[in-house]
Amino acid sequence: MSGQKPLFKRVAIIGLGLIGGSLASAIRRHGLAGSVVGADKRPDELALGEELGIIDEAAASIEEAVTGSDLVVLAVPVRATRSVLEEIRPWLGADTVLTDVGSTKSSFVSDVEAVFGALSPKVIPGHPIAGSEKSGIRAANPELFAKHKVILTPGDNAGEPDVARLKALWEGCGATVLTMSVAYHDEVLAATSHLPHLIAFSLVDTLAGEDENMDIFRYAAGGFRDFTRIAASDPVMWHDIFLSNRDAVLRVIDHFTHDLDQLRTAIAQQDSATLLRVFSRAKAAREHFSKMLSGQAYVTHNTEKPVTFRLQPGSAISGDIRVPGDKSMSHRSIMLGALADGITEVKGFLEGEDSLATLQAFRDMGVTIEGPDDGFVRIHGVGIKGLQAPRGPLYLGNSGTAMRLFAGLLAAQPFDSELTGDASLSKRPMGRVADPLRAMGAVIDTAEGGRPPLKIRGGQHLTGIHYEMPVASAQVKSCLLLAGLYADGSTSVTEPAPTRDHTERMLAGFGYHVHRDGATASVSGGGTLTATNIDVPADISSAAFFLVAASIAPGSDLILRHVGMNPTRVGVINILRQMGANIEVLDEREIGGEPVADLRVRSANLKGIDIPEDQVPLAIDEFPVLFIAAACASGRTVLRGAEELRVKESDRIQVMADGLAALGVESEVTPDGIIIEGGQAIGGGTVSSHGDHRIAMSFAVASLRAAGEIEVKDCANVATSFPGFVELARNTGINISAEGAE
Repeated sequence: MSGQKPLFKRVAIIGLGLIGGSLASAIRRHGLAGSVVGADKRPDELALGEELGIIDEAAASIEEAVTGSDLVVLAVPVRATRSVLEEIRPWLGADTVLTDVGSTKSSFVSDVEAVFGALSPKVIPGHPIAGSEKSGIRAANPELFAKHKVILTPGDNAGEPDVARLKALWEGCGATVLTMSVAYHDEVLAATSHLPHLIAFSLVDTLAGEDENMDIFRYAAGGFRDFTRIAASDPVMWHDIFLSNRDAVLRVIDHFTHDLDQLRTAIAQQDSATLLRVFSRAKAAREHFSKMLSGQAYVTHNTEKPVTFRLQPGSAISGDIRVPGDKSMSHRSIMLGALADGITEVKGFLEGEDSLATLQAFRDMGVTIEGPDDGFVRIHGVGIKGLQAPRGPLYLGNSGTAMRLFAGLLAAQPFDSELTGDASLSKRPMGRVADPLRAMGAVIDTAEGGRPPLKIRGGQHLTGIHYEMPVASAQVKSCLLLAGLYADGSTSVTEPAPTRDHTERMLAGFGYHVHRDGATASVSGGGTLTATNIDVPADISSAAFFLVAASIAPGSDLILRHVGMNPTRVGVINILRQMGANIEVLDEREIGGEPVADLRVRSANLKGIDIPEDQVPLAIDEFPVLFIAAACASGRTVLRGAEELRVKESDRIQVMADGLAALGVESEVTPDGIIIEGGQAIGGGTVSSHGDHRIAMSFAVASLRAAGEIEVKDCANVATSFPGFVELARNTGINISAEGAE
């Protein structure tokens, strides 16, 4: 027993089976209630519970158990719920919290409403997702709920303090508590638990009736045994569950049998394309969600694993390296390959989480995509009008690029769609694309402040517009050009300053004409895309960290291979060279319409500069690490015209200023930029990256000139843009370790 104050004075648990007994045992072990009283229609189980110390008191009747209890837990079979509610009704106190542990919530709420007339604020339905093949009070295990999930489905009128207390009780038993609506719970459980059990029961029953049934089971592989193990579950319990959750189960059965029928037809007709599409989509989805739920992918879910970079002062760096593929081009290669006619093969694809989210989203819309396998992806294009309605929201992780470009692509589709993202993406403004898309005829709803999720209504007729962008943004330009593929007439975008032109170049590579007239790019709707092969160059935004690292660390000499040198992206090289950096461009070549080169960078004495405003849009993603270069330079560096940095994954200007200050480097933040006096000593300290991958990697570079250890918090999102960063940085000579990473 711990010394904490009990959450409840007296807990009555009605039904001492596996779940009820385990809950009673966990509450007692962790001191979560003053006393635990049990009630059960089986006197021997009740007596055993008291004898084994699972409960404090065995109640002789429901009345005795419920009277005076401030929490009553129903742990009875689902079909017995209503009769038990009738029994407890006369004795339930006005302030008593009532919950349950059943796996269907709609039926529990219906039973409560039938017995009590309404769902009281004191009723909080619950469902622990835990179990065992064993049953009865002897199987009670106080650790049954540890590291498992418990779902609470409180009504809109539920009292927040009561929900908080019940949540704390389950957390005290070691569980992770989630809340959701009753209907959503039943839909999710019907798909993920109830349907698999139904299939297992049915499959074993079918095969048991075969003539050679003994041989079928004798020679069955481990996978068959693992899958059908759940057919050994309690038949009465599952009978109750299927009848209680009838509507949701029927919906998911109908969906499954429809898809199964399509597979049967594909096999009968030797339709290899359909089989490959379904199987590759399923394999990829399984791997995608396994990664996500194990904490190796999107890190913004309830199971978030914090990652901390720990950096020791460094010296020279050296090596011959290739950083991962360009993220912007990886996104676009999947998008245009999916919409093209034919098969597109992509080499150098960035296997970071943002790009993988884009890939998964197109799989969700019916596109067969093989890979990625060591950067190789094969996309079976469906044509510009071939996308299918996704079954649910498209989750885009941390990627603002993906969300803004998808908004353009989906604005004219015949189906409704919803774009969601992680906590960081959900704070980023989307009005900058939603407003001009609405001017084209799109119907888009956003959350408050123009933020995600974006709900896009299908079946809209788009008309081309001319749009003068108020702020230079490649994402906005690309969004409107992609929408223009579907619009009547011409769609043109004029930018106030040059931005990256990967979309225009890649559209041309897929055979779609893009007209350029100075600062204006335009497309005419109604064309088609033809599949092509793409070799994605190394991302200059990722190379930037090593360009700065080798520049500021005395004695450094580093080669970076196959770096994308698109003229709209080389601002970081131009700025560093103006600061005095020693960067050689070697073996310039063009691959797939994109210029590529190898870069050799050696240490140099950098000097502060006024950063030319015409270079700002060409280096917008690289400024965090350029701030580190400025801190190590002699003299003052001034940045202006960079308002865009305030609405990236974080307010990059303020977050970098705060991080520099934590290391003893003072700066002056302005509305559209920053002033940094170079030559200040960089000390050790703790920095928060605010979940921004570029901030985290920038302070890793700063360690090369630091006087003490630097600790960078909240670094898990580095995997969104630069998988393998820690290992590559370590190989070049940066003294970095990652705590909390897999």
